[in-house]
Amino acid sequence: MRGPVAPPQVPLAISRADTFDSLVHDSAERLRRRLPQLAGVDFGVQEVPWLPRAAGPPGAADVDGVPLGGVIRARGGQPDRIVVYRRPVELRARGREECAHLVHEVVVEQAAELLGLSPESVDPKYGQD
Repeated sequence: MRGPVAPPQVPLAISRADTFDSLVHDSAERLRRRLPQLAGVDFGVQEVPWLPRAAGPPGAADVDGVPLGGVIRARGGQPDRIVVYRRPVELRARGREECAHLVHEVVVEQAAELLGLSPESVDPKYGQD
């Protein structure tokens, strides 16, 4: 027998990628309610960062230098975009709750970078466990 293991309405049927997208979307919506300047900013997810040979893109990075997120500035009619890299974030998180916390921190850091503010002014709870 081939087919889905669980019906589509059951949480088991939701992929890790969909769950991660929801975490980024929820975090973005929390920040948009706080900061109207983020209304026109596009928030997205990429599996992994694209790293040119010379240097990585600007963004949050761990001690190994692999970015967890990045900012793509508006150009050619495209809005500013904040990107969270799914695989590097998931590899650092030990569970769903830790992943949600890390996603929010990356989104806050990238929003702060985009707006030229400190992460604490974007979200006063930044850095608190």
